[in-house]
Amino acid sequence: MSGWRALFVKEVLRFWKVAFQTIAAPIVTAILYLLIFGHVLEAHVQVYDGVGYTAFLLPGLAMMSLLQNAFANSSSSLIQSKIMGNLVFLLVTPLSHWAWFAAYVGSSVLRGLVVGAGVLLATVWAAPLPLQHPLWVVVFALLGAALLGALGVIAGLWAEKFDQMAAFQNFIIMPMTFLSGVFYSIHSLPPFWQTVSHLNPFFYMIDGARYGFFGVSDVSPWLSLAVVAGALLAVGALTVHLLRIGYKIRH
Repeated sequence: MSGWRALFVKEVLRFWKVAFQTIAAPIVTAILYLLIFGHVLEAHVQVYDGVGYTAFLLPGLAMMSLLQNAFANSSSSLIQSKIMGNLVFLLVTPLSHWAWFAAYVGSSVLRGLVVGAGVLLATVWAAPLPLQHPLWVVVFALLGAALLGALGVIAGLWAEKFDQMAAFQNFIIMPMTFLSGVFYSIHSLPPFWQTVSHLNPFFYMIDGARYGFFGVSDVSPWLSLAVVAGALLAVGALTVHLLRIGYKIRH
């Protein structure tokens, strides 16, 4: 347990020491999205009855920032350690694959939650934001951050250079987050793209979090919970397996 705590603290300090880049920068980016989309579409788009577009946008921006930063935390840590050659110092320790998983995913969850909460606090002035079901918000924030943290570990293990990591993020993570209903309701899409959106687990994370704020959503929060929890179990199991066999780090 002490080994797990040591690795967890090391990973937290890694992103905390450069908080201006890892925490402040994503918050500023979310504010810019809010200023642009909120200003342009506030008077033209209303998704839910009684909910302005800017208010609708805030939970999506917070969750998008949370997910992207949870992924970036574990993935960047592993790829940097592999390229710089200091991963060997972890390999010689008696830490189990469960300790690796808990430390890397746990620190990613913490960074994601800090960034997501920071986005909400920094944008609270933009529109009144109710909190109908706070437990749902917490559940989807934790599950989403853990899922992306585990996915970041997989990406970090797979990638052997920064170009591969950038490709993983630019062609998988970014499109799935932007096409998950952050800036719109999927009911505004043509039927084909609605079907595609329902295949995107990121959509269920963001839609479930919105239900926690507004009490309404595009799909049932229980369906979103089942999809997100199932995806976390599958990705988490794969992550633990790859760590157990030392995929691309012990050979």
